[in-house]
Amino acid sequence: MKMNFKLKTMMAASLVAGLTLAGTTNIAEAAISGSTSSNAVINFEPSTDPTSPIDPTDPTNPVSPIDPTNPGGQPNPGTNGPLSIDFASSLDFGTQKITSSDKVYTAAAQAFNDRDLGPNYVQVTDNRGSETGWALKVQQDGQFITEDGQELTGAEITFNNGVVSTGSVSAKPTHKASFTLIPDGDAERIMEAAEGQGAGTYILAFGNDASAAGSIELSVPGSTTKYAKDYSTKLTWTLEDTPSSIEP
Repeated sequence: MKMNFKLKTMMAASLVAGLTLAGTTNIAEAAISGSTSSNAVINFEPSTDPTSPIDPTDPTNPVSPIDPTNPGGQPNPGTNGPLSIDFASSLDFGTQKITSSDKVYTAAAQAFNDRDLGPNYVQVTDNRGSETGWALKVQQDGQFITEDGQELTGAEITFNNGVVSTGSVSAKPTHKASFTLIPDGDAERIMEAAEGQGAGTYILAFGNDASAAGSIELSVPGSTTKYAKDYSTKLTWTLEDTPSSIEP
């Protein structure tokens, strides 16, 4: 009985060894079998969809800005792509007392529905997929004026503390850190991407969260006649696909 048990044990061990060897042989054969390859592709095309506003100090976050000059606070719509102006702040210089002294008033910070006050800003997007450059201009369409046609003569808007931010890895455009608009004057070229720059979404903000309320100024001479009425003007923002060069 003992011999039979040993014999059975030896036979079982031999069977396991044989199966293991057979498995090893199959694995070895699989390792040296032939191979082939397949492909993966993707194609991009210019997007004509509008781009929503993003945070002027954190361009990775979408935001909902408020327009202080429109009923309900709804901003004017941006332009469609692929080369678009997505948002431009409207400026509110508040209610001021009539005076015969020269005064400088500051625009209120940009308000939002979903974050605290921030800097006024303009946002542009280049989704053409070419990095061929662009230029952003702004122009003041006439002097501040009442509904009755009375002008705030000599008044000038000055933008300060301009800074460009983006979430794109494309090279940043150049910009003007400070500039003054002349009513009915030439458009100011304020941000520009040369060839090889400016793909994606870019913000030109005037100040940061801390300096937002003091970065855009309206100077009004004391000699100007001021009526107890509302005055307004329009700023026209233009995005061109023909960059040249500007002084930063």
